[in-house]
Amino acid sequence: MRILGIDDNSDINKLLETVLSASGHEFSSVTDGREGIKLIKQKPYDVVLLDLAMPEFSGFDVLSSLKSDGTIEKQKIILLTASSITDQEINELLKTGVHSYIRKPLDIDVLVERIEQIHDGK
Repeated sequence: MRILGIDDNSDINKLLETVLSASGHEFSSVTDGREGIKLIKQKPYDVVLLDLAMPEFSGFDVLSSLKSDGTIEKQKIILLTASSITDQEINELLKTGVHSYIRKPLDIDVLVERIEQIHDGK
């Protein structure tokens, strides 16, 4: 699967690249939401791993941009969040087209399981 990571923490991106590449996936990452949007528009990804809390252009901004141009329906987005977002806020995001979410610190096994669920069409 082609997977894009959008997270301002380069250490997380390196970890994701190591784990997902070892699992046979093609992984790319950026540390900026605007750059992530550019890549998504150039060629769709099977999964987008999106950090919500990023400086300047947050994951919320990425979601808003993808929603406004109709691109969000074409993406399987898994939110990654360490922020104190409420379950109600997450449920609202899930209604907008987000596939699922994982709270940080990341449990790699859970992440791989979510990606496999998307791969299997669940």
